[in-house]
Amino acid sequence: MKIAVIGGGPGGLYFSILLKKQQPTFEISVFEQNKADDSFGFGVVFSDETLSEFLQKDQKSYDLIKNSFAYWDDLDVVLNGKSVRISGNGFCGCSRKTLLKLLQQRALEEGVNLHFETSIEPDTAVLAYDLIVAADGIGSKFRTQFSETFKTEVTLHSNRFVWMGSTKPLDAFAYFFRTTAHGAIVAHAYQYEAGKSTWIFECSETTWKNAGFDKLDEAQTVAVLQDLFAEELDGHGLLTNKSIWRQFPEVHNQNWHHNNIVLLGDSKATAHFSIGSGTKLAMESAIALAEAVQTHQTNLPEVYTQYEQNRRKRVEAIQHAAVVSLKWFESMDLQVKKPFEAFAMAVMTRAKKVTYENLRIRDRKFTDFVAQAFAQKNVASISSPAFQPFKINGCTLSNRIAMSAMGQYCAENGLPNDWHFQHYTSRALQGLGLIITEATAVSAGSRIAETCTGIYNSEQQESWQNINRFIHENSDTKIWIQLAHAGRKSVIEPVGPSAIAFHENGKTPEILYESDIERITNDFVAAAERAVSAGFDGIEIQMHHGFLLGSFISLLTNLRNDDYGGSIENRMRFPIHVLKAIRTVVAKDFPISVRISATDWHPEGVSKSDIQTFVSTLKENGADIINVSTGNTHAQQQVKVTPMWQVPYSDEIRNACNVKTITAGEITDIDQINTILLAEKADLIALGKPLLLNPGFVMKAAAYEGVTLNKIPKAYQRSWDSLLKTTQFERIQLERMKQALKPKSHKPQ
Repeated sequence: MKIAVIGGGPGGLYFSILLKKQQPTFEISVFEQNKADDSFGFGVVFSDETLSEFLQKDQKSYDLIKNSFAYWDDLDVVLNGKSVRISGNGFCGCSRKTLLKLLQQRALEEGVNLHFETSIEPDTAVLAYDLIVAADGIGSKFRTQFSETFKTEVTLHSNRFVWMGSTKPLDAFAYFFRTTAHGAIVAHAYQYEAGKSTWIFECSETTWKNAGFDKLDEAQTVAVLQDLFAEELDGHGLLTNKSIWRQFPEVHNQNWHHNNIVLLGDSKATAHFSIGSGTKLAMESAIALAEAVQTHQTNLPEVYTQYEQNRRKRVEAIQHAAVVSLKWFESMDLQVKKPFEAFAMAVMTRAKKVTYENLRIRDRKFTDFVAQAFAQKNVASISSPAFQPFKINGCTLSNRIAMSAMGQYCAENGLPNDWHFQHYTSRALQGLGLIITEATAVSAGSRIAETCTGIYNSEQQESWQNINRFIHENSDTKIWIQLAHAGRKSVIEPVGPSAIAFHENGKTPEILYESDIERITNDFVAAAERAVSAGFDGIEIQMHHGFLLGSFISLLTNLRNDDYGGSIENRMRFPIHVLKAIRTVVAKDFPISVRISATDWHPEGVSKSDIQTFVSTLKENGADIINVSTGNTHAQQQVKVTPMWQVPYSDEIRNACNVKTITAGEITDIDQINTILLAEKADLIALGKPLLLNPGFVMKAAAYEGVTLNKIPKAYQRSWDSLLKTTQFERIQLERMKQALKPKSHKPQ
């Protein structure tokens, strides 16, 4: 088999080594347009897990490079001189130039043909070789020529970064954050060999321009950064190597192959440097591709199938985590406003791959440092963040776990019945801090469906009152009602700001006018008065998911040109009017939550600045907490659901608008809940589906955390004692297993 590898980076070289070792008769040639000793950048990073795989796949390569690594177990988070160290991370750095040199040596030992300062054109290569491995980087000539077939997408992200080096020795990986008059700047720094360290400086586009970096040359940029990070550099200078400010290109390819060309490394997929190294990703993919060729040889369709089956999901997962991490750094001007302990926790958990319990196993001292600060801030002695009490206006919740509003579609004529009684009371008995009822209509015509609950007559009010009485007599759980108007989503009387149906088969809503707006506002007020009389502990106003009030906010659903359309000030006029009207008929200390959609998941949807203006105005007019949801405004929304997918929106709104928030969305366990709370991304965590199928979620979580609930029903007490004992034993066993499965450190002893 005759194979051409385009690009002499670590990925292409490692693929060649592994395959040639297994198939000595294969003719493998590497073509690199640069010199053998050219290297752009300074160091690369690997984890203990990655090194274990390299050791397993090629002992000789591992033996060559292991003594060239700078190893560390610690990570420092530093903000304006305030620092905390987190242990147990298991990473190492290596000079990129050294790594290339050693891999070149191994390739030659195995008989790979290396051609430097040599370019090869796609049209020529396609005819001359059985297989072409396009490992020629982000700007891949081969991928670009066939981009329509590969279905390449390149997204240029907004932050600016510049890659430099220094002679400053470092004994840990460090994130050095500095706040300046122009905005926050971070240095990602790590040692990669004795006396050499990598320093990647990153900031927002706004900070970059305000600081004047867009007008500075390389030498001037060095001078400014050396002055700004003088304390961290400790007298050492910065080194450059084509160190110009860049924006990170996120590369995706729907297809990884075309005829006899297959993509490898950055030509195939990029991952932001904040979660590790693109070199690591390339070399891991090189292993998979070499194994696929070894197995199927000239049967290229089978080669491609195996390669993608082994790598696509993993690569896409890493890319997703990298984008989440990247976006966190895009928001660091808000993040640096957090208390230092929460900020450090946010840095460590930003990509969602690392959680509170991961860190607790790695470094209990660090998690205690963060948890104790959280407890002190909340004036509580409970060790578990999730079970810290929370006061919102005049309502104190026994813990931070809430049940999100979930439609049951079991009512008749809007009347809550036995189903609703058992649904809400059974979960209250299991220790929930807060229940938010399903969307409860303020009028008969405002229901989403005929089977939705309402609170627009005395019979409905009395039924809700019966549920609330039982909950208050038998638990510490508080219960809020979500007052709702379905708007254009109603199958009964669809109405909206404009005549736009929710989907192509939906009914076109009637347009609302001034008199209609006042009538509906009065319906909300009457419902709020009934809610107070029924014994609810708070109210949540439905302004999300394209329902009536939310549909006034989005430009996708509001095309008006009167006082209720156009600017965000006009579009939020009706929702704010409803909030103010409700606030006048409830007690001053009665909590009001507003649920919003922070994004429409549509390119023409509501903007970030409009949402922040809206939330700030809600707060000014009596909203005590914002329940941050997203989407469901437009039937053609472009959303990808992943674990904790809505949390970043809560985080951003909480810190940009200085408001308390509730978050939800694929949050499924107590570890995720604690992680979110400790990083101050939300104040309450609302669960949906986990509580539908597991009413005892909170009690089980309390037992796992070793926390005794204040009010356990007498009939459940003996079962609780048993649950606490068995669950604590299970936790100990689980933590021991996680510790045992942790990759072995490769740091020389």
